Amino acid sequence: MLLKKSKVIFFECFISVANNIHNAAGIFRENINNLGCTEEFALRIKALENKGDQYTHDIIRALNKTFITPLEREDILGLTIKLDDVLDIIEACTWRFELFNIKETDEYMKLFAKNIEACTQEIVSAINNLGNNRIKEISRHTHRINDLEKVADDLLRDGLKTLFSNCNDPIEIIKKKEIYNMMEEITDTCEDVADILERIIMRH
Repeated sequence: MLLKKSKVIFFECFISVANNIHNAAGIFRENINNLGCTEEFALRIKALENKGDQYTHDIIRALNKTFITPLEREDILGLTIKLDDVLDIIEACTWRFELFNIKETDEYMKLFAKNIEACTQEIVSAINNLGNNRIKEISRHTHRINDLEKVADDLLRDGLKTLFSNCNDPIEIIKKKEIYNMMEEITDTCEDVADILERIIMRH
């Protein structure tokens, strides 16, 4: 009974965290596609990041109070931290648009944002399968995240090559290079989430 109760607590929290990240990624993509007020954009993501922090605190508090956990404690903690990292980097990247006074985005940023949203959708699907004990179904989503991360690597390489070839403004190069790198880092962190989920699969 205790194990069943703790399973509900942890998995409900993980599902809430994943959905919150995906909502942030959706807002991120929408604004990258049609950039308006960058401060308002950043504040919307910040509100979701604050919600994510609360979910993280709830999971860690439950972990500290629970003797019998449905997964290994290190997996629960690792998954919690990496999920939080995804949203933290999305938020940090969002603020760069405000900080750098970016007025419009380019096609590479739009492709990165689409890729990030796709990664977070796979995280949602994987976490739902974890919560429903469909362990074998998780690999399909983790493999997809790995594929999307490779796409992001290609986007970064092609984006930087185009930037260095076509832009003569060194300040503009610095701004865009940092944003491209941060967008790619978001997908790297999604892959870190996938790696922890793969470890959970192996344990089962």
